[in-house]
Amino acid sequence: QVQLVEPGGGLVQAGGSLRLSCAASGRMFSTYIMGWFRQAPGKEREFVGTITWSNGRTSYSDSVQGRFTISRDNAKNTVYLQMNNLKPEDTAVYYCASAPRSTGFYSIAGRYDYWGQGTQVTVSS
Repeated sequence: QVQLVEPGGGLVQAGGSLRLSCAASGRMFSTYIMGWFRQAPGKEREFVGTITWSNGRTSYSDSVQGRFTISRDNAKNTVYLQMNNLKPEDTAVYYCASAPRSTGFYSIAGRYDYWGQGTQVTVSS
């Protein structure tokens, strides 16, 4: 089992910044990559980005590329999602998730076996 805890989230004005964190614990040896997803009301869960524990390699969706940055602190088993230049369309519940090493396609939610509880991010215009 891997436990993922996401404190943070909140309300911010458009153009502002917010940093989310995701603290992982448990069977960490089984995790290879961490992903961030988000889900807005009435919409499907959307891929945001990923980071690998081993070398910190990141990937991002086109909608957040250049505005969001994912980082990790291996000593704390924590990953971060720094969100800059936020837009109202970024409003969603944000989830972190962990996945074991597999054949790729980590932008697909089904690749992940453990999920955080989600945290609300609201961007006002």
